Amino acid sequence: MGRPNYKVGDTIVLKSGLTRTAKAEKRCRIASILPNDHGHVQYRVRFDAENFERRITEADIDTGKSPCEASAEAVAKSDGAGSWLKLSSIRIGK
Repeated sequence: MGRPNYKVGDTIVLKSGLTRTAKAEKRCRIASILPNDHGHVQYRVRFDAENFERRITEADIDTGKSPCEASAEAVAKSDGAGSWLKLSSIRIGK
């Protein structure tokens, strides 16, 4: 449980808990990955209807309803994008 299974930008679904009702929206987006706290992966997440971020652990994520990897759209966008830095074009004077 030490490695993060989700990436920044992934949409996840949270488990029902004490602070959230069954009717409330449980789908949120990962804003950042936090350092591990005693072996538990932590994330900062943001709901669309809120203007602040929450800290959750990986145990709070409903893994059955959340994809484990980046979405196909995010992968497709990153495939076409190349690095702006081309190492072969750098010249170093001697």
